[in-house]
Amino acid sequence: MIWYPYEQMKHMKQPYKIVDANGVYLYTKDQKLIDSVSSWWCMIHGYKHPELTAAIKEQADHFSHVMLGGLTHEPAERLAQKLQDILPGDLNYCFFSDSGSVAVEVALKMALQYYMNRGDKKRTKVLALTHAYHGDTFKTMEVGDDEDYHFVLEAYGPKQNAINIPTEISALEKAFHQYHAELNCFIVEPLLQGAGGMRMYDISFLKRARELCDQYGVLLIFDEVATGFGRTGNRFVADLVQPDILVLGKALVGGYIGHAATVANQKVFDGFYSDDDRHALMHGPTFMGNALACSVALKSIEIFEREHYMEKIKKIEAISHRELDDFHDERIKEIRIMGGCACIEVYDPAVLEGYQEFAYKHGVFSRPFLSYLYSMVPYIITEEELVQVFSTMKAWFQQ
Repeated sequence: MIWYPYEQMKHMKQPYKIVDANGVYLYTKDQKLIDSVSSWWCMIHGYKHPELTAAIKEQADHFSHVMLGGLTHEPAERLAQKLQDILPGDLNYCFFSDSGSVAVEVALKMALQYYMNRGDKKRTKVLALTHAYHGDTFKTMEVGDDEDYHFVLEAYGPKQNAINIPTEISALEKAFHQYHAELNCFIVEPLLQGAGGMRMYDISFLKRARELCDQYGVLLIFDEVATGFGRTGNRFVADLVQPDILVLGKALVGGYIGHAATVANQKVFDGFYSDDDRHALMHGPTFMGNALACSVALKSIEIFEREHYMEKIKKIEAISHRELDDFHDERIKEIRIMGGCACIEVYDPAVLEGYQEFAYKHGVFSRPFLSYLYSMVPYIITEEELVQVFSTMKAWFQQ
C-alpha cells in the first residue's frame, strides 16, 4: 500500500490515477487534465518531451548510474561545467545530490563546516524567513517556519539554532545586529516563498541581505529549488543578487528524475580546500551525479535556452495579469502574480474545499492548499490552455 504525502490516510480521498501524460496534459481513464501545478513545479517542459526521453534512453544504453566516490563520468562533468557557465559570478563548485531537500541539507552543512574549518564553533545559528519552507528532512524543517508541515519538531521544544524573520528590512537589520556573531548563514527562498503560501517580496530585501552578510561575514544561501529556471520571471534570482551558495532542483532535470545541485562560490570552496583531511566535506548521497539525471538535465537546459523560455515566461506573466488583475470577490484576500506563478489567497480555507474536484470536471488538475489557490504551469502551455486554467479558477467563485 502506498503511504501518500501530506495526507491523513484514514480519510484521504482517492487520488486520481494517471494512465498517460503528454505536453501539459495528464490523462486518467475518463478525463484529460491540464496540469496547472507542473507536478510540484518541476515539469517545465511538460510531459513526454521527445528530446528529454531520448536523452535518458541514450545514456541508459551506456550505463544508468555509477557512484561518484572514486569514479566520475562525462554527463556529471558536463553538467557541472554547464552550471558553471550559466550561473553568475564565481558560483563554480557543484555538489550533486538526489533531491532538493538533501541539497539544502548540504548547503546548511557547508555553511556550518565552513566556519568550523576556520576554528570557529560559535557560529551555530541559521537566519531564515518567516513562513520559510526548505524541505521535510530534519535540518530543513528546523530552519523552516510552517507548523502545518513541521509541527513534529515541537517534540524537541523551542528552536535552538534557527531564527526566523519577516521579509522586512528593519527586521533583517535588527537580526544581524543582534545575532551576527552566532550566524553561519542566512537562507532564503528568493523573491517567492512557495509552500509557505506563494508569498512574494521585493529584491531590495535581498540586496540589503547581501550587504549585511558581507559586513558581518555571514554566508548567504539562495534556495532556488522552486524559483530557479525562470519561475520568478528571472532566469535565477542569483542573477540579480549573488549568493555564496545556490541550491537548484525540480526544473534542473525538467522534472524527469530526482536530482539537485548545491553550488558554492570560490570563498566557500576554499574553506574546505586544505591539507587537513578533516576539512573535507563528508557527505555523499548514493545517487549524486546520477548519469541519467545529468544527461536529462543537460538536455533540459539546452531546450530552455534554445527555445527562449524566458520569453515564454513573460507571456505567461502577461496573460496572468490580464486574466486576474481585475478579478474580485469578497472572499479573496489578495491575488499575487510573479513570473510563472499566480496565486489567489482567500480569507477562509473552507472557501477552497471541493475546488480540486470542480477543476477536475473542468479539465484542470489543481492542488490548492490551506488558503492558497495557485498555478505554476509548464512553460510550454498555450494561451488557450492557460486561459482555461484561470477561467476555471474564476468560475469557482462565480458559481
